[in-house]
Amino acid sequence: MKICVIGTGYVGLVTGVCLADFGLEVVCVDKDDSKIDLLNSGRTPICEPGLDDVIERNVKAGRLSFTVHIKKAVQESAVVFIAVGTPSNEDGSADLQYIEQAAAEIAGYMNDHKVVVVKSTVPVGTVRKIGEIIRKNSKGHSFDIVSNPEFLREGSAVYDFMHPDKVVIGCDSDRAIVVMKEIYRPLYLIETPFIITNIETAETIKYACNCFLATKITFINEMANLCEIVGADVHTVARGMGLDRRIGPKFLHPGPGYGGSCLPKDTYALQSFVSGKGYDFMVLKAVIEANERQVAIMAKKIQRAVKGVSGKTIGVLGLAFKQNTDDIRESAAVKIIRSLLKERANVRCYDPLAMDNTRKILPDIKYCEDEYDTARGCDALVVATEWNQFRNLDLEKIKDLLNSPVLLDLRNLYDPEKARKLGFTYEGVGRLTIDSRT
Repeated sequence: MKICVIGTGYVGLVTGVCLADFGLEVVCVDKDDSKIDLLNSGRTPICEPGLDDVIERNVKAGRLSFTVHIKKAVQESAVVFIAVGTPSNEDGSADLQYIEQAAAEIAGYMNDHKVVVVKSTVPVGTVRKIGEIIRKNSKGHSFDIVSNPEFLREGSAVYDFMHPDKVVIGCDSDRAIVVMKEIYRPLYLIETPFIITNIETAETIKYACNCFLATKITFINEMANLCEIVGADVHTVARGMGLDRRIGPKFLHPGPGYGGSCLPKDTYALQSFVSGKGYDFMVLKAVIEANERQVAIMAKKIQRAVKGVSGKTIGVLGLAFKQNTDDIRESAAVKIIRSLLKERANVRCYDPLAMDNTRKILPDIKYCEDEYDTARGCDALVVATEWNQFRNLDLEKIKDLLNSPVLLDLRNLYDPEKARKLGFTYEGVGRLTIDSRT
């Protein structure tokens, strides 16, 4: 079975590469010549652990190829995955122009029966709309339309594809369901649960999962803020919550707020969608507002710790929205830096992967060689992203490099008591502030 995947972003590229690793013949298509040239040269346009190795293995085996020629790719494939971007419009709604363009192109090039699979995250009702676009432009060729949402985490997307919690298939055609089960047959061997449902339910599952995760993250951040007020420790609170089997321990890690390409976009999109349906999704609205406020709360922490940032130099460790990626979309770290710059602070920063992307939008801050170079001459050091290499810094060396021993640990990577003994003014999230100056 030959498969075509349209779009070589995070979702499309990981999908195509991993399907090839399942033993299928896959061609990945993109209109961006530079992306395809990069892939054909053995390099990848995204940073994703393990992806390069899987690409190399499957290209060498002849199962994986990359092209800009969508017509040939569609005509030679039995199954066509659509995995193009659905970015946010100014009002928060999902911009569907790219997926609609892909649907029209598929329809124009169809030469026999196709199974068209929508992998992109889209509002409920979009997959049927895509089916209508294909039907109107397909010149009578038959096809099946499927919703097959992705549940990949940046930084562990390859593992997530190979070891998913679930596979969701939304479809009205028994024939297409058989095809989809055959595509994902290797996952039966590891007893992956399959949810076979209608299209609308599959679309809803995707938004329900992401918006609930956003809610859980936001809730623990709100609890962290409460803990600071009442003198509780949020980590013990989170452990107490997580041991309750009705709640579970995952996504109970306080910090500066969620970011990235999925949770912000999907919460805005669902809020916009339900508003258009005349429903006031009060919980989701509160989640969005609280997450936006969390960045402001973190910025105030920094202001308070150095008694005003104007003219001060602040070191920031981490730019990506999370570890193991170079993605700075909706990054809390970047938002915090912008807030500092607005208050006339000087900023020094370091990130293992995300500095090139950040230079494009913040060219006037100082990009440093490593963590210790970042701390040199700063009035405070802020840990903004939870990279593993930031977890075991030589704090005595950091203290000597700083103008004043102020550590803002926005990911709670360090033991406050250890920081206190070393003479730091330490502030985490949801923990007691330790001020060595009092």
